[in-house]
Amino acid sequence: MPLQQLVNHFNDRFEQEHHANFRPFIVENGAVQGWFGPIRMGSRFSPVRMLTDYEAITGHLVQLAVAPHTGSLPYDTGFEFTHFLTDSISQPTDFQSVINLDRLCRTVHMLNYLSYAHVNGRLFLDVDPRHILGVDSNHGVYFEEIIVKCGLATSNVVISMAVNPFYILHHNQLLAGLNNYRKQGYQIALNIGRWYSANGLVDFVTKLAPNFVRIDVPEHNPHALKAEMPWPYALDSLQQLVTLIGGQSILQQVNYQDQAFTASAAGFDWVQGGYYDKLAVDHLRCL
Repeated sequence: MPLQQLVNHFNDRFEQEHHANFRPFIVENGAVQGWFGPIRMGSRFSPVRMLTDYEAITGHLVQLAVAPHTGSLPYDTGFEFTHFLTDSISQPTDFQSVINLDRLCRTVHMLNYLSYAHVNGRLFLDVDPRHILGVDSNHGVYFEEIIVKCGLATSNVVISMAVNPFYILHHNQLLAGLNNYRKQGYQIALNIGRWYSANGLVDFVTKLAPNFVRIDVPEHNPHALKAEMPWPYALDSLQQLVTLIGGQSILQQVNYQDQAFTASAAGFDWVQGGYYDKLAVDHLRCL
């Protein structure tokens, strides 16, 4: 189905669900933008590469690209956005607002992924823990229609949840929600970030046994030599845990050579970051 036709479909669906004359998705310069008030939301993709072969791409991480818009808006400004996203989104109990915004962002990312990666490999989609806690059951069913409309399968999508020390206290509900996604055919990733030693993390990872664990690289130290690179015990133990549960580890935000040494020393499976992107570009230039 052509991209514009898909965008029309999801605009129609949004209007029906929210009973409003508001169409949040537009196609501009071959990419899909999502509108929220005077803010436009797009997608920024970054390839996930094999550590031992940086030209081998297993999938893409995606980040939300947000920019203000000062021109005319492509909708009726009389639309009450509070019906879609309330002012109390910062409150943990405001689950419906988080669910709505989360779905809007993921729709933008999925539509953009069609043209960006030509449906090659996995797409890692971040899901807010509050979304998982706010949906009673059948996690992933709503989003499955989008995936099917885009000509994909749930196996192409990795549901990725960021570890948060507050929300991990609700581990039973999170485990149930993430396992619901798994039953729908999605793969699961935990985005640890730098919470290497968060309370309850080892227990949560062990019980969930995610397909992927995403870990932020330690801070860049331009004065460290390869032989002197520190390797925190907690991070080393976390990498061993991923191997034990049969998952795959991703070291992300690797932008410098000393950080690449860290990835190699720890034996990560996959890597992401500007350092490897530059290596891949330089290699193509030499061909």
